[in-house]
Amino acid sequence: MSNTPHTLGDEFPGQMDQIHALKVSNARFAKLLLEYDAVNDEIHRAETNIAPVSQDQETELRKQRLAIKDEIVQALAENG
Repeated sequence: MSNTPHTLGDEFPGQMDQIHALKVSNARFAKLLLEYDAVNDEIHRAETNIAPVSQDQETELRKQRLAIKDEIVQALAENG
């Protein structure tokens, strides 16, 4: 388990089997998951001052994470 908040397992409890199945069958979805993890890690590093950024940049990263999450939700709904 990661110490980073907002991991996919935290955000989609009970859906990890569906996420894994879609990840291995859909390259676009797999890329989306990688993007989510990268942005989430960047936010975590900013929040913990490991790699600080401006407040505006942190807000933009959070918006980006939310947009990716929305795409994940849509993909799961379409393939559920």
